[in-house]
Amino acid sequence: MTSPLFSPLRLRSGQVLPNRIAKAAMEEGMAGAGQLPDERLLALYRRWGGGGAGLLITGNVMVHAEALTGPGGVVLDAATPLEPFAAWAEAGRSGGAAMWMQINHPGRQVQAEMPGVVWGPSDVGVEIGRHSRRFGRPSAMAPDQIEATVRRFAVTAERAARAGFDGVQIHAAHGYLLSQFLSPLVNRRTDRWGGPLENRARMLLDVVRAVRAAVPPEFAVAVKLNSADFQRGGFDVDDARRVIALLEPLGVDLVELSGGSYESPAMSGRPADARTRAREAYFLDLAKDLAATSPLPLMLTGGITRRDTAEQVLADGVDLVGMGTALAVAPDLPGQWRRGAGADARLRPVTWSDKTVAAAAGMALVRRQLRRMARGGEPALGTRPACALVSEQLVARRQLRRYRAWLPEAASHRQRADH
Repeated sequence: MTSPLFSPLRLRSGQVLPNRIAKAAMEEGMAGAGQLPDERLLALYRRWGGGGAGLLITGNVMVHAEALTGPGGVVLDAATPLEPFAAWAEAGRSGGAAMWMQINHPGRQVQAEMPGVVWGPSDVGVEIGRHSRRFGRPSAMAPDQIEATVRRFAVTAERAARAGFDGVQIHAAHGYLLSQFLSPLVNRRTDRWGGPLENRARMLLDVVRAVRAAVPPEFAVAVKLNSADFQRGGFDVDDARRVIALLEPLGVDLVELSGGSYESPAMSGRPADARTRAREAYFLDLAKDLAATSPLPLMLTGGITRRDTAEQVLADGVDLVGMGTALAVAPDLPGQWRRGAGADARLRPVTWSDKTVAAAAGMALVRRQLRRMARGGEPALGTRPACALVSEQLVARRQLRRYRAWLPEAASHRQRADH
């Protein structure tokens, strides 16, 4: 009997995804010179494009050249050449999958050694105990900076459409800028962007409106949203339900549900308050609750590695199954499932007691696999977490030197372009 995983999904924009499996966004950290995609990212996405997923969502692409989640981040703004992005879109679409670009601003989640700006809704820093100094101290955004950032999201989306992408996903999860505005713990403003949820959601809603107005009707617009922040007193499942209802009239095609932030890394299975399941599909209980009332199609990401788990996600009312780490380990896993193989995909677990360092090592393990596939190699499932973390730190140092050299000239060029 044919699995529901391989049935098509028609979105509100008219776009049809060929099946219900998506490669969720993973931050590749592999920008080439000029913070642009190069042949490594093209090779990686060709590999995924032939792996059987119906949708590929890129790692986060930065809308502001002076605000990156890390020195290997890709930037797409008004001054960026489009040719490398057109090649990236073509590579991802080569096997028949839809190709969406995740677009993002890090807000306060910027490493302390990075040049540029560290912004937030309020001047509340990232609090992760003895590791807090790894992040810059944010300054509260002025109204004109908020409005300029909304425009940046729209510019990036419009240029992604021109480059040949099929859609964008606006990142409002994992503690990045739009998620920070949603959080009552981080957003302590008393103006029109703070206080009640309707005000805290204003920036996200303005971004969605601006993006939808800037792209063609058939271009998909999605949002990635935390089902919960997993911090006491933070953004919770009832807030998520209300935000989904606010997004419904704005032409959103899909909402992806995840959870957590650097302060509570639930997206890696290590939340601060331990409310995710200690198994696959970390956020399935919350997603099932939200799916019962959601007016929009939902996608669930977080720890899914087996076909029967993926099918259970659909059975619980979710429309699309997102996988990240599983496709870093087995890039053709959807194709294996379609052929009837009972394959699953897992990396060596990181069980260190320091959750911040464990989450960083987990991300380093994933990036190690992405870099191997980008060079034409195969994933190495036995990679030791400590080795991956040290290797990633060395790569990041080289990238930081290059980014520091590039940014002053790029910022000057972008200022001239703005005027």
